[in-house]
Amino acid sequence: MAIDTSLSPAPTPGPDDVQPSRTARLSRRDTLVLLVLCAAQFMVSLDFSVLNVALPALGDDLGMSRSALQWAVTAFALPSGGFLLLSGRIGDLFGRRRLFLIGLALFGAASLLATFAWDPASFLAGRALQGLGAAAIVPTGMSLLTTTFAEGPARDRALSISGTLLSLGFTIGMVAGGVLTDTLGWRSTMGLLSVFALLALVLAPGLLPESRSPERPRLDVPGAVTVTGGLLALIYALSTAADRGFGHGDVVVTLVAGLALLAAFTVVESRAEAPLVSLPMLRRRTVAWGNLGGLVTFSMMSAVVFVLTLYFQEVLGLSAFETGLVFGVQGVLSAVAGACAPRVIGRFGARRTLVGSLAGQGALVAALLGLDAHTWSVWLATAAVSLASMCHLGAIISYGLTVASGVPDEEQGLATGLITSTQQVGITVGIPLLGVLATTSADLLSGVRTVLALDAAIVLAAAVLVGLGLRSRRQAASGAVEPEALGAR
Repeated sequence: MAIDTSLSPAPTPGPDDVQPSRTARLSRRDTLVLLVLCAAQFMVSLDFSVLNVALPALGDDLGMSRSALQWAVTAFALPSGGFLLLSGRIGDLFGRRRLFLIGLALFGAASLLATFAWDPASFLAGRALQGLGAAAIVPTGMSLLTTTFAEGPARDRALSISGTLLSLGFTIGMVAGGVLTDTLGWRSTMGLLSVFALLALVLAPGLLPESRSPERPRLDVPGAVTVTGGLLALIYALSTAADRGFGHGDVVVTLVAGLALLAAFTVVESRAEAPLVSLPMLRRRTVAWGNLGGLVTFSMMSAVVFVLTLYFQEVLGLSAFETGLVFGVQGVLSAVAGACAPRVIGRFGARRTLVGSLAGQGALVAALLGLDAHTWSVWLATAAVSLASMCHLGAIISYGLTVASGVPDEEQGLATGLITSTQQVGITVGIPLLGVLATTSADLLSGVRTVLALDAAIVLAAAVLVGLGLRSRRQAASGAVEPEALGAR
């Protein structure tokens, strides 16, 4: 799974906002502000990966079955995605700095709870509270950064530094997770996050100014409640169906409830004055098909990383540290892909890059079907998953540009919110949707192959659908610019 480094455009600063820097050269105070904001974002990025390689050890210690391990990831991703847009609105209304600090405090306390968890329930509670804290930190941190540094060289430099650290967070997390698990145990991975939160919480109050949106937007609480409840119900149903079957009572009830809540969400959003998701915007060609590509690339890659983590340690017998090194190679090549992607997009356009990246990701995941129980498979796995991750990064960047190309400037904030939400939902649904097939299989290797086959088929099908959906070169009636016209930004 990878972390999206795109930042939402912040509202125009009001009288309470900090006076932004206007030169590329950062003052000492600006540097410290950037350091605190980047450290918080880096911490959240780290959380997406630092626990992955520790999952088998965690399961053994807390008595969690293989089928329950997916909740270690899902319990964090679901609230962080479900409350992301609402948290951004709360920050706009009541103060971004205030909510940022609350998020840091909650994240730090939740990390301590996960560190000292005494059973699966207490650990998953800590992970869920971490997700709520992250939902507050990510949008407010982005807004504080873009209101502190004026558009131009100073903001470009700040965003470049922030994006680099976010990209490194995933790679460092995989390697650090392996080292910490092998030396100090899996609990140290959660303890590391609490240290990051504490340091940021100590420095932030004296450095960050308060910042609010002058528009004072209304909160769409019904929208947040229905979409979060719907996703939670659906994911529970999918996660338990493999164990109990789709005919089991609680599976049927939660599946119906999830679909009903999501249907209610569409009704709520169509009537809300300040909706979390603009339904008319979703009817735009580039927004709809671009987000489909983003949803598939995130969800399917997160499932691959999850099942390969189990495969490396439980089938091949690699240590947590060795597993972290494999994913470290993946992270390095992903960073290279991120640096090269703007040139590729500038040459071929965002649409072709998105379709080609999805096709490449699907084909390389299909190559993983050659894995077996022999140790030589680690070389095939390292090469295939690393190259697939390069395609994954290309899809992430190009889907964001594709979506943004379909809306006018005044609606870019809503479009970027959709991009971020797609990322979070994709990370949330991928593991329970496919990962459960591996964790509940009597033969883990057979289960891993089943997941990889379905994963590859879904990504390749999405490449075809997105390509057909965006094949028209005509501009949409709303005046959207076709992705082919986009170069590197």
